[in-house]
Amino acid sequence: MKILAGNGNPELAKAIAAYLDMPLTHASVRRFADEEIFVEIHENVRGEDVFVVQPTSAPANDNLMELLICMDALKRASARRITAVIPYFGYARQDRKSGSRTPISAKLVADLITTAGANRVLSLDLHAGQIQGFFNIPTDNLFGAPVMAADITARMGVQDVMVVSPDVGGVVRARALAKRLGNAPLAIVDKRRERPGESEVMNIIGDVRGRRCVLVDDIVDSAGTLCNAAAALMEAGATSVTAYVSHGVLSGGAVARVDASTLAELVVTDSISPTDAVRASSRVRLITIAPLFAEAMRRTSEESSVSSLFD
Repeated sequence: MKILAGNGNPELAKAIAAYLDMPLTHASVRRFADEEIFVEIHENVRGEDVFVVQPTSAPANDNLMELLICMDALKRASARRITAVIPYFGYARQDRKSGSRTPISAKLVADLITTAGANRVLSLDLHAGQIQGFFNIPTDNLFGAPVMAADITARMGVQDVMVVSPDVGGVVRARALAKRLGNAPLAIVDKRRERPGESEVMNIIGDVRGRRCVLVDDIVDSAGTLCNAAAALMEAGATSVTAYVSHGVLSGGAVARVDASTLAELVVTDSISPTDAVRASSRVRLITIAPLFAEAMRRTSEESSVSSLFD
């Protein structure tokens, strides 16, 4: 078993390797003067089970191309099996035709990854579960709920906690977290999106008065939805609102928006390498998913059950 790290999130790759008590594969992933990506592996990988750790977060196209070239290099170096470890799967929100003459980019990216040489894919909280079906190779979708539930229990306890889904589409994810918190009650924010990147909260389904609300979502990008939902929950009588999100994209002025909001705290995993703004914010906190990925990778290499991680 070997671990190859791209430049997308080297801190996470190092944490995974440290958990597994093994070194990262010695390799060079660099760019020529014209920005072409070049990968050179400096040790023998023939017949090895190799895991390439590379989220396709911003810059999405650069990180995706880096992942593809790493896998091509491994394939041509006769690696026995290549697993693409993609903590954050970019283009996942383009999982269907949103209008006439529009692409399904998530399917295109899945085809590119398969063609480049991946034998398996390992990801975290895919935006839509059916993206697993876009791949023609085995795909494991890990869940961040156990990590989040452990953090909530340690920091907040479970008394008076209510799990809230920021939209109807996230109810399954919210229900899974609520179940891990001793079957905590569930509420839903009903919102209507007028245009991309903007959302208007309409009403709250459920009684949140006197509750410590935990908003749970898979991706936070502009943070507009979360901040609007937090404001609506506070107006409805919630005592506090904390958000737990798997992937902290946090583009543009998202961190400043969180800092100015009624959110007590935004907790994101380290599936995406944090920006300087995220590190500087007092309202945004990171929790690591390195042990989760490390265990899944160990079990994949040993051909044992990955799903039992979530029992």
